[in-house]
Amino acid sequence: MNPSIILDAHLDIALNKIALGRDFRKSSWEKQRLERKFPGHPYDNIGVATVGMPDLMLGRVGVVFSTLWVSPPGQPACEAVYYYDAQDAYRQGMLQMDYYHRLADEEPRVRLIYTQKDLDAVLATWQDGKTLNDHVIGFVVLMEGADPILEPKQLEEWYARGLRIIGPAWNKTRYAYGTDEPGRLTSLGRELLEVMADFRMLLDLSHLAEQAFFEALDSYDGAVVASHSNPRHFVDGYRHLSDDMIRRLIERDGVMGIVPFNQFMKKGWKSGREPKTDVTVKTMLDMIDHVCQLAGNANHVGIGTDWDGFFGWESIPVPFDSHIDLWKIRGWLAQHGYSSDSIDRICCGNFLRKLRESLPA
Repeated sequence: MNPSIILDAHLDIALNKIALGRDFRKSSWEKQRLERKFPGHPYDNIGVATVGMPDLMLGRVGVVFSTLWVSPPGQPACEAVYYYDAQDAYRQGMLQMDYYHRLADEEPRVRLIYTQKDLDAVLATWQDGKTLNDHVIGFVVLMEGADPILEPKQLEEWYARGLRIIGPAWNKTRYAYGTDEPGRLTSLGRELLEVMADFRMLLDLSHLAEQAFFEALDSYDGAVVASHSNPRHFVDGYRHLSDDMIRRLIERDGVMGIVPFNQFMKKGWKSGREPKTDVTVKTMLDMIDHVCQLAGNANHVGIGTDWDGFFGWESIPVPFDSHIDLWKIRGWLAQHGYSSDSIDRICCGNFLRKLRESLPA
């Protein structure tokens, strides 16, 4: 039986360290206090910190999908992870993977998850009777945009280092068309899915262009998720999933992670222009409801915050301040009429099911 935890299916932890110098081991409050001392720093454009290991511990966030993300030129505050060709992308991606290995080596409360055995060991630290000092946060490494993979046959190297989930696109990559760039999988992308299937890897459909999304579902027979995607029913745009896309994901027993980011929850909301208080957790609950209504059950939705991924505290719904508050979603779901079993599935069980399908023993 799974312990009562939260699984966050999308956190850019390595990006925040390498591009911004943010130490995961420090609380969000410590980061905020430090960053206020440096006006003009890139923090000013990236948002107020919400992510830190102490916050995750107190919010019972026991497993995260920790990303490798490298930036095409032009993304503000991310010069440290820009890439200009495949070799650049590979180098930048490996620097982030190295960071996760270093963090897990130096911090006993962080463990990289390679196998089902690793996952079970992490979950055991959150069972009833365990104290805060016993808890370990498990990192499952997710590549967001596959350009760091030089060619599909090189995936073996990445897998050996701990990569377990791949999202082929962010915007357009060598492997697939993505957000705001309509198109299909490329020939390299189709080849990549074939190699991923050999490793039984988890395919992340978030950011794929709609045509590429359906093509990937048709051609990939392994486990699938959309780690951080919201229903297009609430906010239109290529970044979100239409009801038809959600239904196809459900048909494949997939899971989508709802993103509590105001701009993805209220049409026209912009940071710095509209107040944080314009969006509340009720919209997040409505989005969860929407997916459950399409599915007829609570088996296909979870949480993928993407917090501190180019936005911060000022852009997340009230009353969230940091991951400490994420635990409160359980109570809000109960007030919304969900059973304890459904709450467990939404908060962690659905994504854990897909992990178990894809991880080696």
